[in-house]
Amino acid sequence: MATILVVEDDKHTRLLTCARLKPYYTVTEAENGEEALKLLDQMHIDLIIADIQMPVMNGYDMVKEMRESGIQIPVIMLTAMHTFDDKRTGFASGTDDYMIKPIDYEELLWRIKALLRRANIVSQRKIIIGDITLDSAAYTVRKEGTITELAKKEFDLLFKLLSYPGMIFTKSQLLDEIWGYDTNSDETTIKTHINRLRNKFADCTEFEIITIRGLGYKAEIYEK
Repeated sequence: MATILVVEDDKHTRLLTCARLKPYYTVTEAENGEEALKLLDQMHIDLIIADIQMPVMNGYDMVKEMRESGIQIPVIMLTAMHTFDDKRTGFASGTDDYMIKPIDYEELLWRIKALLRRANIVSQRKIIIGDITLDSAAYTVRKEGTITELAKKEFDLLFKLLSYPGMIFTKSQLLDEIWGYDTNSDETTIKTHINRLRNKFADCTEFEIITIRGLGYKAEIYEK
């Protein structure tokens, strides 16, 4: 079970947030950024949820110090501030996600799940969906002992889509990110590779690549 650190100086908000998370995660808490940094030296933390305006050390400074020290634990900022400059400052400090108070705790749980999943993908260079494992070190897709080898661009395309399930990517985005900005390929190339992937995984029930007409493509994951 993942361990989440809640950093919040308001006791009521801190206790409420911890209570909402405890059915799903191991939860620990801190009252300010300085206390949180000390805890990071003492125990393993998978994700941090932090307020911005706190005494002793605020959320911005906490995240900045983490990133400068090479600590890449995902951080979600919870704050009452909502101007563009506030968000820009938060992301510039190294924050991964940003939610405005009052918190919708159901949405917070979705965001936590997504960030933990992405952090796991980055660290292991693998995506695991049910019985399927995408291994970026070997450019293979394994299911129940059966290995499907993909061309590099096919694998990169599938890995990109499955890393962000439900997110729509335009054809130009996929061309730029996978083929490069200076590629001579066009959007027909994307369509060709999508069709190849669909053919190779036609019997797959764990995921589906969906065409969003006029926009691009997205992957949907079907958890059993």
